[in-house]
Amino acid sequence: MRIRVLAFARFREIMGPEREVELEGPATVGGLLETLCSRLPRLREEICDPAGGVRDHVLVMLNRRQVRLPEGLQAGLAEGDEVAVFPPVAGG
Repeated sequence: MRIRVLAFARFREIMGPEREVELEGPATVGGLLETLCSRLPRLREEICDPAGGVRDHVLVMLNRRQVRLPEGLQAGLAEGDEVAVFPPVAGG
């Protein structure tokens, strides 16, 4: 199945603004992130904590709805889904 992945801020620098990832089903949000991190080791450094989990401050969205971490990583994916990944953003 093809999943559209959008990346923002410094994640965009690592992944590019948008990419399609081909996954074998059944797939989950966590599985998608693991696939991306295995292909892009620098992304793993930015997204994952030392224990290998997704850092608390990383925002993951599935079809424009926030994925609650860590339980939301088990959310299933379907053909054509969109996953967006945001780093923490501060400013005023």
